[in-house]
Amino acid sequence: MSKIVARLLVVEDDQKTAALLKRGLTESGFDVDVAFDGDRGLELARSGLHDLVILDVMLPGRDGWSLLTEFRKAERVVPVVVLSAVSATKDRVRGLELGADDYLVKPFSFSELLARVRSVLRRGGARPADILKVADLEVDVTRHRAMRGGQRLDLTPREFQLLTLLMRRVGEVITRKTIAEEVWRMFFDPGTNMVNVHMHRLRAKVDDPFPERLIHTERGIGYVLERRAS
Repeated sequence: MSKIVARLLVVEDDQKTAALLKRGLTESGFDVDVAFDGDRGLELARSGLHDLVILDVMLPGRDGWSLLTEFRKAERVVPVVVLSAVSATKDRVRGLELGADDYLVKPFSFSELLARVRSVLRRGGARPADILKVADLEVDVTRHRAMRGGQRLDLTPREFQLLTLLMRRVGEVITRKTIAEEVWRMFFDPGTNMVNVHMHRLRAKVDDPFPERLIHTERGIGYVLERRAS
């Protein structure tokens, strides 16, 4: 079974620093996205795809404090490690009070940053939201219940797992290989249509009875759950 890789978002306006962070974190086994300003950082963070954000404080547009405040309003609260050139105690306190999981002063050693990132991820940082919503589709993860248009969906445990995976990664095309590994916890055999069959059954319950289709096929790749203009 392949290991599930944590996906990080680096929000850093200094391109040299951002490039070094991206290279070092990628070499350390993470998937890394980069934003060079606060507005783009907020846009990417709202995608819900990241397991942790490394956040600079001094940014063009929205600054790090503003972003941290917005992150904490979100349904899914992502863990954040703040980077700052300001070492004053009041700024450290401000960062932690706004919800940062850790605070690191520039200049810093990459090995220390890496250790802190791994520590925050081990602590669990943020919990994914218990209730996931897209359009009129709602999944209550804790109660193991799915509703659409106010109607209860009669899903098998495997179908519920599939739907939850898609809902947690809205707008992201998920490959059949990833689906097999995350739902069945097994290597994907390209010669089998196991994923396709289960996805067909799921769509018959989630999409077919309703006017708007939410689950879409990306031919040759996999599936994505998202709203699309008709």
